[in-house]
Amino acid sequence: MKPQTFVIKLGTSVLTCGKTSLNRARILEIVRQCHQLYQQGHKIIIVTSGAIAAGREALGYPELPNTIASKQLLASVGQGKLIQLWEQLFSIYQIAIGQMLLTRADLEDRERFLNAKDVLQALLNNHIIPIINENDAVATAEIKVGDNDNLSALAAILAQANKLILLTDQEGLFTADPRKDATAKLINEIATIDEHLKSLAGESISGLGTGGMSTKLQAAEIAGKAGIEVIIAAGSRSNVIMDIVQNVQVGTRIKPCQTPLEHRKHWLFGAPPAGSITLDDGAVNAILTQGGSILPKGIIQVSDNFSRGEVIDVLNHHGQSIARGVTRYNSDALKQIAGHHSQDISKLLGYEYGRVALHRDDMITI
Repeated sequence: MKPQTFVIKLGTSVLTCGKTSLNRARILEIVRQCHQLYQQGHKIIIVTSGAIAAGREALGYPELPNTIASKQLLASVGQGKLIQLWEQLFSIYQIAIGQMLLTRADLEDRERFLNAKDVLQALLNNHIIPIINENDAVATAEIKVGDNDNLSALAAILAQANKLILLTDQEGLFTADPRKDATAKLINEIATIDEHLKSLAGESISGLGTGGMSTKLQAAEIAGKAGIEVIIAAGSRSNVIMDIVQNVQVGTRIKPCQTPLEHRKHWLFGAPPAGSITLDDGAVNAILTQGGSILPKGIIQVSDNFSRGEVIDVLNHHGQSIARGVTRYNSDALKQIAGHHSQDISKLLGYEYGRVALHRDDMITI
């Protein structure tokens, strides 16, 4: 096998074996498998949860109020302990690591996205394994990516990875909740993520982490649109990472999109929308089935205030997000030209930046 790039995301329940403290033996086993890949010339990126769990352990499991400040306190203590543990275990194999703490603000515009990408590539090119975590110690609700599943998908996009491996407390996605239905069967392969599959996704069995199966499907959708295969598997399985890389049937494999987005659009996944527009059915159909741009005629509502060049959400008339893109007009201008033909833009505004509101080259479907 030629060298590939793998992103391995580890949930808190995997790192703790479902307990309240980090399980060093489990983490060392993960490091051992990463060393095998490293020796074969592959590039590895680890997206790790566990900072809050490490903080609780380091402080002797204090009783704290259930507030954001308390969680950030624990993360502040735990991030140092967590990265120290990764450094100690990888040093057994004489492998250097580098820490990257990210928030959505680091990924929300193209310049910062490209800077993060450059740092990640520099680490990989110098045979250093990046250890990535969301910067919970400083992140507020407005700038958090939200969970490490989605963060791992963005990291996979940054690294242009071949595979994203999501290790969790479940074997994969089942036809029903295996905790409640003895007839539930593991879904070995998924070609397309649809609403039925999303309805099957449940919460984390352990309750230790922030992401359940639903966030893993969200991550798979994001990574899949960038052409990255995603595998959801149990972190407790012996030799799980090596089996996945060697294409042994493990967990649930989610195939990537057959026509992935070009690289220059990837940053849009990390950009928080500044506002939204709502389209009529005709415009929605043009985007989803014909790959069209958004014309002013199809816009029926403009929400929030945003500037030209900002990223906005594109909604159908049910309020569901169907796309995201860079607007060519600010919100005030879009309100004036909404529902009108493109040839009327200049007459209505006194200027124009082209005859489309959002061009298909600056937009991704969701």
